Amino acid sequence: MSMHDPTHRIGAFAVIMDEQGRALISRRTDNGYYNLPGGGVEPDESVTEGLTREIREETGLESRVGRLIGVYSKPQKHEIVLVFQAFITGGTLQTSDEADEHRWVGRDELDSVQLLPKHRERLLDAFRNEAGAVIKDQRAPSVTALKGEPEGGM
Repeated sequence: MSMHDPTHRIGAFAVIMDEQGRALISRRTDNGYYNLPGGGVEPDESVTEGLTREIREETGLESRVGRLIGVYSKPQKHEIVLVFQAFITGGTLQTSDEADEHRWVGRDELDSVQLLPKHRERLLDAFRNEAGAVIKDQRAPSVTALKGEPEGGM
């Protein structure tokens, strides 16, 4: 990729909280780690369309996208990840080809869950509940890169 072809992939993920202030995480079928519901936005979708589609595909839930929690730049992979608050509007929580288990976790449970490190950071940002969105570089290698395995998603 040259400087004259600045193409970035856009990812969108959701922090969905329940009444007890716990966040929904999903265990990925491809690597066994938990992450936030979401994924890549397709070229013909808006960010909110892509995020609600990913939530539906992974969890069976219908949702409404809320405020922006953070913008996470991954320049080494030419990716920009947006994390939003989202609210359940319908559907039934179920597993999928992409996620074989879902859990509700509180901030104090994050260290006891096999969570992708970048998603742990994003969840901590959400639990801090700052008024404005955070903007961060996430240049550290992913857990799969640390283990010498092929890189997973965003």
